Amino acid sequence: MATDPWASWLLHRRDGGSATVRARHRSDLAAFRDGVLDRAALRPDDVLLDVGCGTGLVGFGALERLGPDGRVVFCDVSAELLDECRRAAGDDGRCSFVNASAEELAGVPDASVDVVTTRSVLIYCARKADAFAEFFRVLRPGGRLSVFEPINAFQLRERPGEMFGLAASPVGDLLARVAARYGANAATAPMFDFDERDLLGWAVDAGFAAAELDYHAQLGVPAEPMPPWSTLKRTAPNPLSPTYEEAMAATLNAEERARLDAYLEELSAAGEPIRRTLAVAYLRAVVPGHVDGVGLPL
Repeated sequence: MATDPWASWLLHRRDGGSATVRARHRSDLAAFRDGVLDRAALRPDDVLLDVGCGTGLVGFGALERLGPDGRVVFCDVSAELLDECRRAAGDDGRCSFVNASAEELAGVPDASVDVVTTRSVLIYCARKADAFAEFFRVLRPGGRLSVFEPINAFQLRERPGEMFGLAASPVGDLLARVAARYGANAATAPMFDFDERDLLGWAVDAGFAAAELDYHAQLGVPAEPMPPWSTLKRTAPNPLSPTYEEAMAATLNAEERARLDAYLEELSAAGEPIRRTLAVAYLRAVVPGHVDGVGLPL
C-alpha cells in the first residue's frame, strides 16, 4: 500500500478500487494527455521533461511519439510514483528519473531539455511563479512548454457549495456542508488561488514568448451517469482531500449521513447524470531562440 498522499491517491483513492470509475477517468485523462502532447509539437529526437509525472500518463504517451533518439525525463516529488514509472519503463533506455518538485527542479541542468510538460501539477504548487522560472531555466533556446491545469477558482466562483450539480435537490443543504469541508481556506489554497490569466502572466514574467492559452468551461452540463454511490463515496477528488465518505463523517451526524446515502444511492441506481461545472486551461509557450539552425521569430 502506498504511503505518500500522491501515490495513495493515484493508485487507490482516486477510483476507490472500482474498475468502472477507473475506466471513466482513463477516457478523460487520455484526452488531457493528448492535448498536452499535441501542443508540445514533439520532434523525434526531443528530450522531454514531464514535471509531476505521476504514474507516467504524459511521459509514456510521449515515448510513443518520440523516435529512438528521443528521451523522457520523469520527474515527481513522490519517490513511490517514480518507482512505479521505473517498473513500467522496464529496460527502455530512453527513460530517466528525477525526484524533485516543480518549484525546485534540482538535478535538472540548465538548458538541458527541449520540452517541459505538466498536467494538473501547478494546482499543488504554492510558488507557481518559481515553477515557471524553473521551467524556463531547464529549457533550451527554442524549447517548448505545454501545460494543462484545471481552473478550480471557476467552480468556486460560479457554483460555491455545490456538489454533483445537486444544489437544488432535497439534500442540497447536506451536500453544501460537505462541500464546505473541501472549500476550507480556499481563498489562499494553491488549488484555488489562480486563474487562466495568471498562467499567461507567469509564463511571460519568466521569459517565455509566443504564449497561447486555450480555455474550456462547463456550467451545469450533464455528463456521464453517476457511478454507484457506494463506490463513488470511497473516492477522493484530489490527493490532499478526504474521500466523500470521510468528509461526510466529519460534517454530518448519523441521521444526516443515512439520508444523504439513501438519496444518492437512489439517484445513482436510476442512472442520473452528474452535472459538470468545471474549467480547464491549456498553455503553450516558447523560449526565445533557435533550434537546429532553424530560426524562431521570437
